This record gives sequence, structure tokens and C-alpha cells, in this order.
Amino acid sequence: MASRYGLEIRAADSVDAPGITELLQAAGLLAAAALAARLERLKAERATILLAIEWGPPSGLIVFHARQTLLADLPCAFVSTLVVGPDARRRGIGRLLLKAASQAARSAGCGELHISVPEGQAGLRAFCQATGFDEQDAGFVRPLRKRN
Repeated sequence: MASRYGLEIRAADSVDAPGITELLQAAGLLAAAALAARLERLKAERATILLAIEWGPPSGLIVFHARQTLLADLPCAFVSTLVVGPDARRRGIGRLLLKAASQAARSAGCGELHISVPEGQAGLRAFCQATGFDEQDAGFVRPLRKRN
């Protein structure tokens, strides 16, 4: 999808499961033995899964689902996962993943990007605030199209 200074952003596939497992373990998140099956189910549900890869296992991952809601004319993209490995943080990888996801969501016809921020995720909260999201309820929202 995109490349910058040896970093590639591309769609994930079930063959990426071992690398994604390594990324999730390095980030301190639970990793499932059936991760390949989960990736396939997400793809079957039409989720978009993007990886940031330099060399070795992925450096970052973003997953979003486009959903129609009663409160918006256009579908909304809901980010269910945004992870950057501990050794790869503070290098712009999260921003590149967010940019790629925003472009993919716009292409899918979405009007907003939503991220839920679990309690205790101060780093993710600060990232959302720094990247143009507005705080709403239990998460953040950012328009993908210019407001009229």
C-alpha cells in the first residue's frame, strides 16, 4: 500500500499470524494460538487489517471495521486494534498506520474514524489527541471528510 524509508504498509493475511503474534506478545497483549483463524474471520467480516513491516516481524498493526449506524449518513470506521511494538514507538509508525487506515476508510465510503480507548491506555489517549481526534464518550472520533 505505502512505503517510506524501508517501512511498508500492507494488508495482512493469515500467513502473517506468527509475526502478528510476536508483535502482540512484545506489546504485552494476549496472543491466541488460533490467531490465523481470527484473521480469516476478520477478513470474512470485511475488516481491514493493515501491517507496518520493516524487516522481521511487523512493527505495527491497525484493524478497522466499516459499519453503518443510525446516527450518520455515511458508514463509520471503527478501529478495534492499533498496536505499535515497544521497540518501534516514537518513530511515526502509528501515524503512518492511521493515515493508511484513513485512506482505506475513505475509499470504503466512511465519513468518520472512531477509536475506543480502554481505561489505563494513557499512551493511546495522548496519541489520539495528538492526531486530530475529538474526545467523545468512551473514545475518540475524527472526520474523514471536510465538514461543510
